[in-house]
Amino acid sequence: MFRHKGKSRNYKHNLGLAALLSFVAGIVNVAGYLAVQRLTTNVTGHFAFMVEVIKVDWHLSLFYAIYILCFFLGSFSSNFIVEWLNGIAPRISFQMPVFIEASTLCLVAFLPFAFITTHTNLVACILLFSMGFQNSLVTKISNSVVRTTHLTGLFTDLGIELSQLFFFKSKVQHQNLFSSIKLRFVIIISFFIGGLISGVFFPIFKMKTLTLASMTLLSVLLIDFVIMEVRYVRIVRKRV
Repeated sequence: MFRHKGKSRNYKHNLGLAALLSFVAGIVNVAGYLAVQRLTTNVTGHFAFMVEVIKVDWHLSLFYAIYILCFFLGSFSSNFIVEWLNGIAPRISFQMPVFIEASTLCLVAFLPFAFITTHTNLVACILLFSMGFQNSLVTKISNSVVRTTHLTGLFTDLGIELSQLFFFKSKVQHQNLFSSIKLRFVIIISFFIGGLISGVFFPIFKMKTLTLASMTLLSVLLIDFVIMEVRYVRIVRKRV
């Protein structure tokens, strides 16, 4: 799923990527909000809060600015790592950022819950960094086809595409539209399922619910690694 790049990627790869990472984002979205009462997968709301509270409490407004900065830094760092690894270790240029994200989520999951509730701003910053990290990665690997951490733009695109079904007449246009609409629905449903599971497990496991997101990412990385190694061995054997 993460090993295919450029022309080797196809619709099925992006569909699987969308389902996986939107599921992860759904888990983080609900667990993060229940734990620290902050939006932890996007920054749209934080802009509004920042402008609203700056009139009465500029210290609090500064925290919202930091949230936005953390999301941005996550996005910057993710793409920087991908570009850097493309030059020295292209086989793992996308796998390494996924491993970093999974490790970060796992780290937050095993923080003492008392620490989390007393350092809510720090935890929110870490989760926003992780989601900026993920959003940049999925945008890069899918050539801007897939985004998974927030749904506002997704519903906008879905509304546009559904309306186009009434005007696009050719078979090819309809096939392309249906494929894109299917992708949007997969992201929405996966995000919802991730959030639902997170909401069910959070009262029992608290932030350890994030281990489900972390293990999901690591499991797919392991599968990708095994497939890559098997194919590499086959290629070597054919050459011999």
